[in-house]
Amino acid sequence: MDLTNNISAEELLKNKSKIKKIFFYRICGTGMGACACLLKEAGYDVEGADMSFAPPMSTYLESTGIPLYKLSEVNDKFLQKYDLIIVGNSVPRVSEQATLIEKCGVAFTSFPTVLGTLVLSNQNVIGVAGTHGKTTTTYLITQMLENLGKKPGYFIGGIIDDRPPSRLGDGSYFAIESDEYDSAYFQKFSKFRQYEIDHLILTSLEFDHADIFNSVEDIEKEFIAAIPKINGSFVLNNDYPSCLKLYEQFSKTKKVPWYLYGNTSPLGPKIVTENQEGTIFELNFEGKPVSFKTNLIGKHNVLNVTACILFCLNEGFSIKQVQAAVKKLNMVKRRQEVKGKYKGAIVVDDFAHHPRAVSVTIDSIKTKFPDKKIFVVLEPMSATARSNVFQDEFAESLLLANKVIIAKPSIATTAKDKKDLDTIKIVEMLKTKKIPSANVDNLNQLRLMIDQMISTDDVLLILSNRTCLGLWESNFINEIH
Repeated sequence: MDLTNNISAEELLKNKSKIKKIFFYRICGTGMGACACLLKEAGYDVEGADMSFAPPMSTYLESTGIPLYKLSEVNDKFLQKYDLIIVGNSVPRVSEQATLIEKCGVAFTSFPTVLGTLVLSNQNVIGVAGTHGKTTTTYLITQMLENLGKKPGYFIGGIIDDRPPSRLGDGSYFAIESDEYDSAYFQKFSKFRQYEIDHLILTSLEFDHADIFNSVEDIEKEFIAAIPKINGSFVLNNDYPSCLKLYEQFSKTKKVPWYLYGNTSPLGPKIVTENQEGTIFELNFEGKPVSFKTNLIGKHNVLNVTACILFCLNEGFSIKQVQAAVKKLNMVKRRQEVKGKYKGAIVVDDFAHHPRAVSVTIDSIKTKFPDKKIFVVLEPMSATARSNVFQDEFAESLLLANKVIIAKPSIATTAKDKKDLDTIKIVEMLKTKKIPSANVDNLNQLRLMIDQMISTDDVLLILSNRTCLGLWESNFINEIH
């Protein structure tokens, strides 16, 4: 690894005026794409390349007018016309791609570095972190601040129907999805540590990303490194022991507002009523019960909204203002997104790929469609999901479904010292519980089993952080109406 041309945040800031033309190497990732759009809005000349371009990010990038290239077109001469190269963390440390970047003679860095230095250093940054709910909660706090009359900037790692995935805003607030995954092959620490965070919302904290972390304690260390630099408010979900550990370690010495919410918190939330139309819940704020009504459904969505409410109340917005701000909120695409109907069954697409996310998503869909059976198709494709780290937990979460198909991962796990997930074993266990189940390993098998098992009183809930064996790229989408 040759880091001669790797530029630090300090050097980047010093040479900021000289940087005009920026190239994103592997631009089609959700974080890279959103960062590219933000820098274009900030006035930089932005271009990028990737191995392939898949919707929805590719479609959005094309709509912005950012020039896009195939990686096969990129060589050292090509790269030398740029002032700065932003390297996606999908570039392997030992690879021809890394060597090309290192040897071309152009300064390079990661997108968290450039984002923190060129965009966030002068913003009032709300970092939304956690194992689950980062994307959703970042979008929720953005919408609530807009409903409260602000024009916040934001950076969301997902595609949204009514807006771009990132925007500069007016400087009053900047909400950013704060990922704990590492920044690049040459920066093996969490992205959020470079985001100049002023306020922290921590929705959850448990073990994940087994390809880069050995334990949840390793993830805790990333927050331990970041928290001393955060001097605004903290909103933490105390249902997670790791969140409580951080609170106990820092709350006595950091004399700033701290809020603990969750199922086990005296503050709440406490759900009063919920149905297909929405949820009414209470918070015990400053010793008094306060009621809120939202169109969102599901305990985890209520928890995410609660975190946003507490942040806004601490910022001085009135209870009445915040009550109005939560009434109507939208969701990010691929988060409980109703796609239409297939063979009479309602089709829902969701990003869930962690056992807890699977459980809470199934629970929410049951609330939204109480008279339907839940037919789950799960593709466990993250490094941790396709390992045996959560072998028993996946089996337990899928017991909440009425029917199950598991799409066997097509590649081996990269989780450290772990074996592959045994999908056949999970299916066998589900069958002992009288839950119709199947294991498939290609698109043809998947389509065949869906057609054999589906009925008109089902919700077909497809859980995948990728394409589900290519299902979303096949003519399946044309058969949904």
